Amino acid sequence: MEVILAKTAGFCMGVGLALTHLDKLVAKGKDRPIYILGPIIHNPQVLKRYADKGVIMVDRPEDVPGGAYVVIRAHGIPRQVEAQLCARDVRIKDATCPRVKKAQLLIADHTDGGGELLLYGEADHPEVAGLVSYAQNGYRVFGVEEELESYGLKSGQKYVLAAQTTQDRVHFDRIAEKLSGQFGLDVTVLETICDATKLRQAEAKTLAAEVDFVVVVGGYNSGNTRRLAQVVSAQGTPCKHVETLNDLSLDSLTGFARIGVTAGASTPRTLINEVLAGLESL
Repeated sequence: MEVILAKTAGFCMGVGLALTHLDKLVAKGKDRPIYILGPIIHNPQVLKRYADKGVIMVDRPEDVPGGAYVVIRAHGIPRQVEAQLCARDVRIKDATCPRVKKAQLLIADHTDGGGELLLYGEADHPEVAGLVSYAQNGYRVFGVEEELESYGLKSGQKYVLAAQTTQDRVHFDRIAEKLSGQFGLDVTVLETICDATKLRQAEAKTLAAEVDFVVVVGGYNSGNTRRLAQVVSAQGTPCKHVETLNDLSLDSLTGFARIGVTAGASTPRTLINEVLAGLESL
C-alpha cells in the first residue's frame, strides 16, 4: 500500500499564530490566570492539552475575573463581545486569525455605504457570529444557494457578498457569478476566503483523483476539515473523516492500493503522524 500525505495538511498560519500567543502566556508562569473565550481552535485534543496546563475556557466575558489574561480565539469574536471585554479589568491578547480580522474590516468598510451583507457560511459557526457583527446595514447568512434565492433580493438594493474564510471556493465563485449576472442587482463581491483554504481544497481535489481512498484528519466540529471531506467526496473518491487514529478501522482499508491523507487547519502534526503510522503498518 502507498500512503500519500497532502503538503498542506495541518496547522495553517492563523492557527499557528493563535497557539503561539497562548503558548507565550502559558510559558510566563502562574502570575495570573489565563482564560480563553470559547475554543481557541476547533480541535478537542489541543484544547485538552491546554486545559491540562491550567488554561480555563469560558463562554462569556463576565466569566473572566478581573486581572486575568484572556485570549480571543482564532475565529474572532463579535465586536460587541470585544467591547465588553475591553470594558473589564482584564489583559486581552487578540489571537484572531489575520485573515479573519481582514474579513471583518472589509465587511465593515463595504457595508458602511448602505449595502446589506450576504454571508455565505455556517450560521452557527463562531467566525460567522464575529463577521456579521461588523455589518453596518443588516445581514443575511446562507449555507446553500437555495436559501439565498428564498430571500427575494430586491432590484436597486445594494448588497455586499462575502464568505466565511473557510468556505468552499468553487461554490462561492458560482454564487458570486450568478448574483453579479442578475439584472438590477447592485452586488459588491468581497474576497474573504483565505489562501490557505483555497490551497487545501485544491490539493484535496487533486489528491482524490490520484488515490483510491482519502483519510481526512481533524476535529469533527472543524468547519474547514468537514469541507475538505466534502471536496473529496464530490470527486467520487471514498473518504473518511476522523479525529484520531482510534476512529479509523484499519482492517477495512487493506484492499486499497493508494490512500491519501489530508488534514484540517487546526489539526496538530502529532495526530497526522499517528494516522500515517497506522496506515503504513498495513
